[in-house]
Amino acid sequence: MNNKDRTFKTKGISRRDFIGKAAIAGAAFTIIPRHVLGGKGYTAPSDLINVAGIGMGNQGATDIQQLCTPDVLIPGQPIPNLTMKIGPGSGPPPTMAATNLSEPIKLANVYALCDVDSKYAARVFNGYPKARVYYDWRELLEKEKSNIDAVLIATPDHLHATIAAAFMREKKHVYLEKPMAKTIYETRYLRDLAKQYNVVTQMGNQGHATDGTRKTVEWIRSGVIGNVREVYLSTDRPVWPQGDMERPAGEYVPSNLKYDLWLGPAPEKPYSSKITHFGWRGLWDYGTGALGDMGAHIFDAPIWALDLGLPVKIQASTTNFNDEYMPLSEYVTYEFAARGKMPAVKVCWSDGGIKPPRPAQLKPGQPVRAAVYVGDKGVIMHDTHGAEPIFVSGEKNFTGVDPYLPRTKNIFADWIDAIKNGTKACNDFEVAGKLTEILLLANIAVKMRDVQDVLEYDAANMKISNVPEANNLFHYEYRNGWKL
Repeated sequence: MNNKDRTFKTKGISRRDFIGKAAIAGAAFTIIPRHVLGGKGYTAPSDLINVAGIGMGNQGATDIQQLCTPDVLIPGQPIPNLTMKIGPGSGPPPTMAATNLSEPIKLANVYALCDVDSKYAARVFNGYPKARVYYDWRELLEKEKSNIDAVLIATPDHLHATIAAAFMREKKHVYLEKPMAKTIYETRYLRDLAKQYNVVTQMGNQGHATDGTRKTVEWIRSGVIGNVREVYLSTDRPVWPQGDMERPAGEYVPSNLKYDLWLGPAPEKPYSSKITHFGWRGLWDYGTGALGDMGAHIFDAPIWALDLGLPVKIQASTTNFNDEYMPLSEYVTYEFAARGKMPAVKVCWSDGGIKPPRPAQLKPGQPVRAAVYVGDKGVIMHDTHGAEPIFVSGEKNFTGVDPYLPRTKNIFADWIDAIKNGTKACNDFEVAGKLTEILLLANIAVKMRDVQDVLEYDAANMKISNVPEANNLFHYEYRNGWKL
């Protein structure tokens, strides 16, 4: 696409305003089919929105290719700072994905790309030679806000909120990788900001858009296993450095990295190559641990199927940790109140090699999967991302129930369609905000482990009612020069 195309105008209305007005118009707005305008293969300018990608080193490299196949092959690369192999039930190994040219994708136009590390993200920059390249997202927003319609953000967790908030204030639609934010305060702030500016949001929780997740919801809500009072969720993550260990020694900052921008609102501490790429997930300053990484993919279906609100109590039992690193292993218990005819339910999360209790209904040798629902009449299990649900016991010759939930396209196509049609995306910040808050409560419980065994949560007022000092953990003081 040439520069003339990128500044598309319609009767004096800028392309940005055209898309924005379409979103507000909702169902009254209709995209004219491309075949009507120009025959087979023609792509009208209004059919493609301009997207900027921020954080293009690892997950962002995978995400951006789901919006648009690159012009130049993007080679795969191993991820640095991995510490262990991935086990069953944890999903595919994390990789810096290579281009899949077998099924070309053109959901959007990749207009601009941004990453603080020019070397780490070079393979992605090279894949989209027509895209404008930036190293500072603030400069991208300032210079391109009249040219872009939406942004895909796949930075480390601690940068999510400040970047997403800035783009939403400019009325840009946002796809934000999970978890939504690093703190509960940030999460609620982004949720409310999305409503205020009427932008289409989506959190990168791919399983929410799958058939497997919807099957689980339909089975549970149809009473296939009766009342569910216990759920066990687990992963063998972390697969990055984490535990009671020292922060790596400081190193000279390489010329290809804008380290101050990588730190963003986080405390000013020395650079280490063992932290900035993937290794950041296990540090309190930057990541949200195994729950923030895999919890979004495993907790999502139970929240939907059981219509869970926010928990009333939470308790964490962990291995040792310190002021820098999160614990290597956790066992977290949430208690949720009754919802209508659904009874109160206990949801238990385990990670770092701790296995959940094995249901008696399982056959010898049958593995415990990422999610296990124990009901009065049987057990349902599925893998991470809601994949491949199975009915373990109860009704013989079970074949499922008649589908009644609408099926949607994948999480990326769903977001783009929502932008074009002025509708809500399936996992928007209202939906994803609750999920993220549930996940982040665990990190508060972990830090309060030695102060109080069970925390009582007053969700309406966003506070821990029985441990006042825990309320200092809902947010943190940003570094000078940074704000929401």
